[in-house]
Amino acid sequence: MKTIRLCEGKERSLLRRHPWVFQGSVAKGGADAGETVRVEAHDGRFLAWGAFSPASAIRVRSWSFDETQRIDAAFFHARLQRSIALRGRLIAAGLIASDGVRLVHGEADGLPGLIVDRYGDVLSVQFGSAGVERWREPIADALCAITGLTRLYERSDASARSQEGLPARTGWLRGDGATALAITEHGWTLGLDVAHGHKTGYYLDQRDNRARLATLVRQLGCRTVLNCYSYTGGFSVAALAGGAAEVTSVDSSGPALVQARDNLRRNGFDDGAHAFIDADVNAFLREAITAGRSFDAIVLDPPKFAPTAAHSERAARAYKDINRLALKLLAPGGLLLTFSCSGGVSADLFHKIVAGAGIDAGVNAAILQRLEGACDHPTTIEFPEGEYLKGLALLKT
Repeated sequence: MKTIRLCEGKERSLLRRHPWVFQGSVAKGGADAGETVRVEAHDGRFLAWGAFSPASAIRVRSWSFDETQRIDAAFFHARLQRSIALRGRLIAAGLIASDGVRLVHGEADGLPGLIVDRYGDVLSVQFGSAGVERWREPIADALCAITGLTRLYERSDASARSQEGLPARTGWLRGDGATALAITEHGWTLGLDVAHGHKTGYYLDQRDNRARLATLVRQLGCRTVLNCYSYTGGFSVAALAGGAAEVTSVDSSGPALVQARDNLRRNGFDDGAHAFIDADVNAFLREAITAGRSFDAIVLDPPKFAPTAAHSERAARAYKDINRLALKLLAPGGLLLTFSCSGGVSADLFHKIVAGAGIDAGVNAAILQRLEGACDHPTTIEFPEGEYLKGLALLKT
């Protein structure tokens, strides 16, 4: 077993069970990509077993802090079984109202770099680190054995792969068949494609926030709703389900808007109650303000502007601009649901950005609720960086 020795004082994060070891913390030692290594403090004390990644700034991702633990196929089977059992408990408790569920959420489930989503009877998996890539086949076998499912599609095409020195890989890893699927969520039916959709096929993390929008639209009597960065229309379906009379979906992806139209039809909503706009969101917001338009509710769910803290300054400007425009466009008393999925932007920073947007827009707003990802996308106390999705429900006063 190869050993990684840390610089003096760099063991503190591992002692707090944080799973990452950065390049600058390593005093000596190395291994092949994904190889299991023993991580030691500067004085030789055992700290963790982890996966080495020579190409990444995150040089080691920890598997276990138990010195007696063996990192083998049985280890991964047990970790996967524990993770999937947790989701089963959440479903049984009524906390997940969908057959689209995140079964494995990377570091939060003790499996750094691994994402597994279940869409009905299909699994969609993403191997995002050298460690899980090395155990790809045993992980696939274990997932099928534990869930009883036979179809597993691989979506290892995220940008994190390149940072690990790994090539993109997509396609059926187990089984085959159509990649266009449909799931149920809060009584709605939503179509997706595991081969071509964003991430592993769909944004399951926004499940409860979509339901929250439907409730607020109903409670506040919002008649007109604007869904920006609408993708395949999940928030648009929710707005109509909440009683909105008119919904406008704006996205720069034509194929996503086609899927959005299909999702509205799947749920029995008439095309006449919806407008689909293929446009840049910033440009649309500016043109709508110039035209004197307003909306009772607006959803801002943009893509990741800041993948790391190094990008936060540029991202802050982008978030501030779209929130300033949305607050100006919002009718008096209107509702804004605004989100950031950028790991490099903390919840506190996001709050400050939106506050600055309100000041620049000359608008006051009250916070109705702070929003986060669904419960099958957990954030653990040891790994706060896992809290990537944050949002605010605001009422323009």
